[in-house]
Amino acid sequence: MKKIVLLLVLLNSVFVFAQEITGVVKDNSGAPLPGVNIVEEGTSNGVSTDIDGSYKITVKEGASLIFSYMGYSSITKAATTSVINVSLSEEVSQNLAEVIVTGTRTAPRSNTTSALPIDALSSKDLTSTGQATFDKALQYRIPSFNTIQSPANDATSLLDPYEIRNMGPSRTLVLINGKRKNLSSLLYVQYSPGYGETGVDISAIPTDAIERVEILRDGASAQYGSDAIAGVMNVILKKNSKRGSLIVRSGITSKGDGEMLGVSLNNGTTVGEKGFLNYTIDFSKVNLANRPGNVDALGESVDFGANIADVQTFLDKHPDGLNINGSPQTAAAKFLINGGNDISENTKIYYDAAYIYKKANSFANYRTPYWRTLADNPYLNNLFGNGDAANPSYQGYRPTFEGDLTDYNGTLGFKNIKNGWNTDASVTIGGNKQLYTVNNSVNMSNIVDSDGNDVYRENSPISFKPGGTSFNHVVGNIDISKIISDKISIGIGTEFRSENFTVIEGDKASWEGTGADSFAGNATENSGKWNRYNIGAYFDIAYDVTKDFLVNGTVRHEEYSDFGGATVWKVSSRYEFLDDKITLRGSVSTGFRAPTLHQIYTQKSQYSLVAGQGLQINGIINNVSPEARELGIPPLDPEKSTNITVGIGAKPFSGFNITLDYYNIKVNDRIVLGDRQNTEFGNVAWFSNSFDSRTSGLDVVTGYSNIGIGEGKLGINLSGNITFENKRISPVTNNSFGDILNTLTFTSRPKTKWILGGNYEIGKLAFSLNNTYFGKATFHQQGLDANLNTEFIPKIVTDLGFHFNATEKLSLDLNVNNLFNILPEWEFKAKNADGAALLADPAQAKTQFNLITFNGRYSQTTYYGSHFSQLGTMFNLSLNYKF
Repeated sequence: MKKIVLLLVLLNSVFVFAQEITGVVKDNSGAPLPGVNIVEEGTSNGVSTDIDGSYKITVKEGASLIFSYMGYSSITKAATTSVINVSLSEEVSQNLAEVIVTGTRTAPRSNTTSALPIDALSSKDLTSTGQATFDKALQYRIPSFNTIQSPANDATSLLDPYEIRNMGPSRTLVLINGKRKNLSSLLYVQYSPGYGETGVDISAIPTDAIERVEILRDGASAQYGSDAIAGVMNVILKKNSKRGSLIVRSGITSKGDGEMLGVSLNNGTTVGEKGFLNYTIDFSKVNLANRPGNVDALGESVDFGANIADVQTFLDKHPDGLNINGSPQTAAAKFLINGGNDISENTKIYYDAAYIYKKANSFANYRTPYWRTLADNPYLNNLFGNGDAANPSYQGYRPTFEGDLTDYNGTLGFKNIKNGWNTDASVTIGGNKQLYTVNNSVNMSNIVDSDGNDVYRENSPISFKPGGTSFNHVVGNIDISKIISDKISIGIGTEFRSENFTVIEGDKASWEGTGADSFAGNATENSGKWNRYNIGAYFDIAYDVTKDFLVNGTVRHEEYSDFGGATVWKVSSRYEFLDDKITLRGSVSTGFRAPTLHQIYTQKSQYSLVAGQGLQINGIINNVSPEARELGIPPLDPEKSTNITVGIGAKPFSGFNITLDYYNIKVNDRIVLGDRQNTEFGNVAWFSNSFDSRTSGLDVVTGYSNIGIGEGKLGINLSGNITFENKRISPVTNNSFGDILNTLTFTSRPKTKWILGGNYEIGKLAFSLNNTYFGKATFHQQGLDANLNTEFIPKIVTDLGFHFNATEKLSLDLNVNNLFNILPEWEFKAKNADGAALLADPAQAKTQFNLITFNGRYSQTTYYGSHFSQLGTMFNLSLNYKF
């Protein structure tokens, strides 16, 4: 008998008795909810509801099911019957128990029980910020995410650089519904945060099309390939087919400029019996906001060798030098669809597509009459004055910069389940194109034709087409996963990607000689089209050693057509104890980032501010050019990284959670655009694998929701990012990397950033208060004395929100962003006694101020930017009609 009992015990441990559960998930109104995540508690076994809200899952006897959907409260149900129907209720605050699909190539898992640190934001979390674009909404929701508008606009007026963990936009991978989003065609070459980097135009993604955003704060090259060094941002699009909304937005700054008007329609419909289509149409326009400083006459006189009396006469009439700098005028039209259809019980197709058009109008620095003088250039009165040589009316001119951007992406794929094998095959395309126009400018080159007549100068056009850039890719993916047992799940997959980068030639007048004053065009020899492809494969395995102990491993190999191969790996683990109230997690991984085609092939001339000399023409030479070979500049190789993350999460009682994650990221052979150097080819810069760097810090996320106060409910959240170390850890090779670039790369973002917020909901009303602490940021601008730095002072920006449900269908939102009109402030910091002595001399301190602000034009932010927006208080009002 004992042997029989023992045999039964052994059989029970090997053969798990299972049962099939079916049901339908709906919201409180009775509408079915597609895409709801259903997971067998304590395992990686999970499914999602289809278009009708129905599901089918096989689980162990006695198991429990977790039903979760972003924006709704999760429910756990014991599997005591074969049919379990569920109704989910909407919630205001972020649900940290949301099932996460980012960062794993096997089955989905819960956020708080994941082996990886992941932020999950709902559409409501984003729109409640009152920010006009997706990237700016993330700025005030995710402490480790930073973005800021550059004060010197031109091409950067089309999109702003952003980064996670202060590592530059190139090292964050962006996904749409889990598929790679195309890069922008823009390479940041202005001296500002993001210098020398490329990134995805996330501002192009319409916020109202987003169901949720998952941000993985960990290296993930083994799962996703190149670029995923700092983290991965996965934008999940809305699937709703039963309801829609029309939102009208408006806004204005406290100074009465920067007016914003937007209209957004999100709606859904069924396609056939088991298909859905959700679509978003978004139109917006934001007017110019101008924040110039007063110009210093003495500094102008010194820089331009002008008579100070002439300078003062002009500045008495125009204290700001007629400069326009702040934020540009932009207009955007965005169209996006997301859909799917169940072909059979086990097979479905899915698709999404987006097209965005954006136009930006900004201005170069005003060319004052003592800067571009009639004495040296008498023809300017004909172009920008009355043409009367005896009584000229010329008072300078202000070149414009106008950019036209198109961005598109689309995915078509199918999913199939057969014998427990989950197959996902897809093709993704995407591209970004930017074309530029410069008006009210001049080509001042002294070039003559065969008859001795000026080609430009007095015969110059005043409108130019400098050309532009474009980038596109085609990506094919096959991902296969299977739950082998209640302990083991595996994933395998492959990806093929082809990329094209084009530098579009400008008209001859825009680049010949010195080119268009303010923004020289792309010359023939610097223009062209380049291509590469790569193929990769991965294997992923997750092993639940016990219900509480998980180990996950991934290995990946990729081959590139232009530089060879790379093999990377990742191991992560999670352990839960005290009835799952405490979670320990950690990961170790290697990664890589391929140099972008932009960084390999860009070669151009660029107008840049040279302290004490005004604007000068500088250049970039690429790494495959004859000039690079002559200077001994080697071709670019991929960056390689090592990531270590260790964290702890706790859910000590209902509604409260906290996670702390330490990260340490080492990047070898980091690719940078170096200092401009005087060579036989002029004052030029180039890209190179220049040094190794290390970035370490701590992420803190905590929240307490559903606190009953009176008749309402209160939610409180506190999250923060602290940078312990962000620096170069090896000598510089193949380039020059001085204090200017060192601070731009490592200290120009806040050293620490905290977000403390709360929301209170009672009846038809909801209130929110959000405080964002921007820690210090340090710069060393061009021209600044070697014994000094500039430091932006820590500030707290407070946002107030008010929501009112007027009826079941109509609601109103009022946001006052930057309630107390907090503006960036900076101060000089002496590095040593020599620096302190310099600052003790008011005249020398004034000279330093002029050098880094272009004589006061950029007094609020300096010429390189600040740690948060300089626009001040913004009032935003929106009306939302649901149907």
